[in-house]
Amino acid sequence: MSLILKILGFLYLCLGVRCVHQVSWLPCQFTDEHVFVNKEGHTETQHIHREAMLQFGQKGDAPVNPNAITFLITGSKLDLRRYSDGLDADQLECEVRRYSTEGIYVRWPIQEAQEYNRWFTCTLRHSKDLFTVTSFLRHPSNQAPPGQQDYRSWPAIEDREILTTTVAMVIKTLTPSVKAGLGSQQKLHCQFAVDHKGPNVTVEWHMQHRGERTRLFSHNSRLGQTQGTGVGLRSLGGGDVTYTLPFTKMSSEGTYICSISVMPLSVSLDINLNIEEPPRVSLNIGPTLSLQEGGEQKVTCDADSYFPLDVEIIWYVQDPAVSGQRVGAPLPRVLENVLLSSHKHNQDKTYSLTAFFYLQASLRDSGKQFTCSVSHRSLRVPIRKSFILTVEEPTSWMFYFTVGLLMVALAVVLYVLLRYLDSARKKSLQKKPY
Repeated sequence: MSLILKILGFLYLCLGVRCVHQVSWLPCQFTDEHVFVNKEGHTETQHIHREAMLQFGQKGDAPVNPNAITFLITGSKLDLRRYSDGLDADQLECEVRRYSTEGIYVRWPIQEAQEYNRWFTCTLRHSKDLFTVTSFLRHPSNQAPPGQQDYRSWPAIEDREILTTTVAMVIKTLTPSVKAGLGSQQKLHCQFAVDHKGPNVTVEWHMQHRGERTRLFSHNSRLGQTQGTGVGLRSLGGGDVTYTLPFTKMSSEGTYICSISVMPLSVSLDINLNIEEPPRVSLNIGPTLSLQEGGEQKVTCDADSYFPLDVEIIWYVQDPAVSGQRVGAPLPRVLENVLLSSHKHNQDKTYSLTAFFYLQASLRDSGKQFTCSVSHRSLRVPIRKSFILTVEEPTSWMFYFTVGLLMVALAVVLYVLLRYLDSARKKSLQKKPY
């Protein structure tokens, strides 16, 4: 009976709220940790996935799902819902984790003097990778600091416990995954907000590629020190730390890391930048090709300057007269005698590939359309290049014999006429008295 009531209650809640700006709760996964020392004396962490709810309201509110752990987010200067406004709840993935301050205990500026805080991170991800939001949830506790690394003695959280929290800091990116072409300008979005004015903030951008990590930019508000470029200093005060890449190169591909630190909290967001350069496709012949029956022509399709490596080139033939039919049209026939060149690695680190075949002209193929189709992950639809084949019947030997005979006859007649004219001219000169 209790299971049925639980299911009915959950369905009621699901039907009750749809959009994030109206939502008073979100189903969430709480990834708990159990830290222990194994037999070899090494510290291990066991991750435990537990059912939880993210609930927005006031202190003392009843949980919407009493059977789950409730993280009750009460009012503060930061409203987590604003950072994902206007989206359907089923488009969001929610995860809550414990956060370790690594033994650092700093008085949070807006808390009461005697309070000790337990920290959690709450990450909201869009299911289609449109944004990522990570926030710090502050749970005040009357307990004293443990005096050691807090992850070694996490306080137990009961299955139906309610933890009243407030949002202390938020970091968001609208570009968790970026696809860029060579030579383009890219803005890697990152913004943050803190629940009190004038925090001592350290902002850093790093780029990581193939195990190498490079610092691109850093700013410390307390010291007023800035190193590197790419972030507008005027926008820093408003929490906008978007990094600008003025000209993407092949070496620009990698993971860009936006980091925000306000002691004792530190958080990073990864932004993956992938270079995708579409191929340039061309044929070695024009839109039409005329051959005599039995003739041969090498036909090539070149896909040039694409990245990354994987590309697919397919040659097929079809009758253009029936290709536009929606019903009953025969499928294009894929050519099987196509050969591929080896991949060419260009100086700009892009690739090129050629697919070619030797076309044997046949009257039955006259009027057919031959198409080269190139697919690549940078393309929404394949690039297609086509030509129409025209095949003519070969001229017979009788035709050549007749033409040759006529030419010989014309030559004889011309020779006779020239001899006649020359003879007449000589006779005319002999009759003159002078």
